[in-house]
Amino acid sequence: MGTTLNEDLSQRKSRRKLPKLEWNLSLSRKESLLGYTLVLPALLVVLLIVLFPIFWNIVLSFQPVRMRDLGNMDLLNFSQLTLNNFTTGLDRKFWIGLRVTLIYAFFGTSLSILLGLWAALIARKEFRGHNLFRAFILLPYVIPVVSSAFIWRFMLDKHIGIINQVWQFFGANPIAWLTTRSVQLNLLGNTIDFPLALTTIILFEGWRYFPFAFLFILARMQAIPETLYEAARIDGASPLQQLRHITLPQLRTAITVLFLLRFIWTFYKFDDVFLLNGGTAGTSILSIQIYSWLFARRNIGVAAAIGVILAALLIILAALFQRWNSLKESP
Repeated sequence: MGTTLNEDLSQRKSRRKLPKLEWNLSLSRKESLLGYTLVLPALLVVLLIVLFPIFWNIVLSFQPVRMRDLGNMDLLNFSQLTLNNFTTGLDRKFWIGLRVTLIYAFFGTSLSILLGLWAALIARKEFRGHNLFRAFILLPYVIPVVSSAFIWRFMLDKHIGIINQVWQFFGANPIAWLTTRSVQLNLLGNTIDFPLALTTIILFEGWRYFPFAFLFILARMQAIPETLYEAARIDGASPLQQLRHITLPQLRTAITVLFLLRFIWTFYKFDDVFLLNGGTAGTSILSIQIYSWLFARRNIGVAAAIGVILAALLIILAALFQRWNSLKESP
């Protein structure tokens, strides 16, 4: 009887206990919640550092804001929205700057990729001192841009630069390479104006950033099976034919991605041109114009409007390039 009484009391106590709350979540649901929890800090950083400045720049582009008005500006005040900043920024200088920017970005990107491909073809095979050669190739990319720009300015100086010293050794007159807009060249009986300053800056762009293309292309080149080259050599293919029919087709995707990345980075490049000649002599790219509107004319609204146009152009050009590449790859 005592045993029965104890069992009855234990059953009553168990009934008085509150039921435990249990999370009836599947394993996939728990993994999803963990993923969201881990991504949340990075998402907040992106919102604060990337998306908010973009939103602020777009708002500024539609408001008549000058440097003196920035401290008293209300970001959420949309009563003074206007398109005057865009009409003011889209002047004749803008279209000239857009043409110069496209030329600078296209030829600077192409030159860096060609030099990177040439260096990768040399460094692919092991030879005595190939590690030293690879390290030497990376020097232009690891040197600070301020140092490399001032080295080029000193080398290209009209009076004391080593380039003009060699130029004068062959009996030619010294040239201000970075501040001369154009020189006249006689080509097949026709006189053309050659853009000297812009060409010099494009050469600097190709020299400074070809190590990045070199690393990008070399990494993909080393993944090409050696059996393809062995079969080509057995069939009697020359090194040039191996490059044309094996190497370049295998590198096509890597070069396409590399060209897109380098073109975008070069399109809004500012520091290289600014440090070399400040955008003078026909090298006033769009980023230089934004700097001029912002700090020289102190017109934040027009500078923000040109920045929005620059971003929109990059998105359109990237979309067109990807569309062209997808059509080219489709059978």
